[in-house]
Amino acid sequence: MAENINRRSFLKNLAIVGAAFTLKMKGGMEVFAQTSSETADLVAVMGGEPDAMFKRAIEEMGGIGKFVRPGQKIVVKPNIGWNKTPELAANTNPVLVGAIVRQCIAAGAKEVVVFDNTCDNWKRCYANSGIEEAAKAAGAKIIPADNSSYYSEVSLPKGKKLKSIKLHKAILECDAWINVPILKHHGGANMSISMKNLMGIIWDRKIFHISNLQQCIADVCTLEKKPVLNIVDAYRVLKSHGPQGRSVEDVAISKALFMSQDMVAVDTAAAKFFNQIQEMPLDNVKHITHGHELKVGTMDINKLSVKRIKL
Repeated sequence: MAENINRRSFLKNLAIVGAAFTLKMKGGMEVFAQTSSETADLVAVMGGEPDAMFKRAIEEMGGIGKFVRPGQKIVVKPNIGWNKTPELAANTNPVLVGAIVRQCIAAGAKEVVVFDNTCDNWKRCYANSGIEEAAKAAGAKIIPADNSSYYSEVSLPKGKKLKSIKLHKAILECDAWINVPILKHHGGANMSISMKNLMGIIWDRKIFHISNLQQCIADVCTLEKKPVLNIVDAYRVLKSHGPQGRSVEDVAISKALFMSQDMVAVDTAAAKFFNQIQEMPLDNVKHITHGHELKVGTMDINKLSVKRIKL
């Protein structure tokens, strides 16, 4: 059976995620104290359905209009890598993807495109993940990523191991893109979150696995055209046997979501949360540290405006 993360446990997890807030007691129950009333740099939401948590988080970030302008072409990039159904938590939750697409269109986006360079057959992944149906119903266009002709070479001058990659043209041609990973265990990288999700926008990934995987993940995140927003789906968390999982026994139902413009910060927060579900010290997720060192973002989330919300 998939395990549930109760309210008390979640609050403990979020206390570890950031600093500069206290848990107060009221009638024997823990409640949130906000860090500030200003627009947040990092938002953590717990206790709702994926669409409701996204709606609240994007409000705390300043609204979708801060990231999506009328007439723009937008890419929404979930994890759709595996031919698995949503309850197995190998792919991003389709309800969340649909909610993001709808808000982008409501903000006046000219076009919203959804894609991933999948590991399994892309048509089966798109269909069985539920993402194709949800994205199309919300008004998005689904495109493939299974042919090298869809990619163009770009340089990574700040990379240590990687100096260039073949990047999907949808990213090159869009006005802005939104990164929507699922929080999960990964057998090679230890964790798969926002930074790791960028492997789904490039073609030539073999070098990652034959070289230094952790450094290569950080290197690709030095890409000049970064996502305008990173939304980590932690409604279900694949706690073991990732990145595919084997059964619902590998899944924790945690009903959480993390959001930030900063890939390193949001991955730091999500990784600390994951560690409270299944032991995985942040030190083991070296690509986050490497990203911090490369100035992709910051691991010092205590210096950010962080908001924690219980629905």
